[in-house]
Amino acid sequence: MRRGIPSLTALQMFEAAARHGSFTRAADELAVTESAVCRQIAGLEARLGVPLFHRIRKRVVLSPAGTVYAEQVRQRLDEIEQVTLDVMAQRPLGRTIELAIGPTFASQWLVPRLPGLARTLPDLTLNLSARTEPFELADTPFDAAIYYGEGVWPGTEGERLMEEGPSIPVCSPALLGRRKRLEPRQLEALPLLHLTTRLRAWGEWFAGAGLRPPPLRGPRYDLYTMLAQAAAAGLGVALIPRILIAADLQQGRLIAPIPPSGGASSGAEDGPPAKAYYFVHRKGLPAHDPVLQLRDWLRECARAGDVDSLARG
Repeated sequence: MRRGIPSLTALQMFEAAARHGSFTRAADELAVTESAVCRQIAGLEARLGVPLFHRIRKRVVLSPAGTVYAEQVRQRLDEIEQVTLDVMAQRPLGRTIELAIGPTFASQWLVPRLPGLARTLPDLTLNLSARTEPFELADTPFDAAIYYGEGVWPGTEGERLMEEGPSIPVCSPALLGRRKRLEPRQLEALPLLHLTTRLRAWGEWFAGAGLRPPPLRGPRYDLYTMLAQAAAAGLGVALIPRILIAADLQQGRLIAPIPPSGGASSGAEDGPPAKAYYFVHRKGLPAHDPVLQLRDWLRECARAGDVDSLARG
């Protein structure tokens, strides 16, 4: 038995009174009487052997000892609340999966489909954490990962979900004015936006269209999400895989100004054909494990295609 620890009720009442500077407000917050708060705090002071408040007429002010104690108690109560919520999240009826995923693929492809996951696996909670570099899955709290690469990571099990597909020029409708379509050579007169990790993409696209690549100019962005937002804001034309901007195209925030037969679809810097999006997890999971249920759902979304899976999501 921990004889030196006051009751949780007394600590909660003390913390509320310290935060409000009032026994009355503390009582209102905790739905108890003011006399109950006074009794608990008086008992706490007697137990500790030091005054926690100075009573000044109808006001109460923390003593020096009370100020220090209030801060420490508040931190501990916050910690108790957090660990309680963590335990509740692991209730038997469900499971929480920690998923590492690239930020663009998460926001542009996965998140719009999560309502469908909630309907398919209602007891599953999926936490997403952005990761842009490879890592050892076994050395992290993650249960699984989705990444763009050339194969399944060593020490894991998994499968290829889908290819990224070709990149297409996209821009805001406002950038074209009254025009609806452009010829590939007309892009040279417009601002070109670049992904920092794929600076050769536009050069290869123009070469594929039978045109001389223009000089490398225009702003650069670290993520496709930034690139898409910049294009939607009218800053220029971006070269982005269709899979990552399906919703923007459907909703009209972005348009593809080059007719399908009028230019080259670029896979610039995409790497060899083996490169794709992969889903991996730890080895040896039982057949009923929720991570494998998530894998099966992702597989179905990938097979359904952009329009159908978004409609179902």
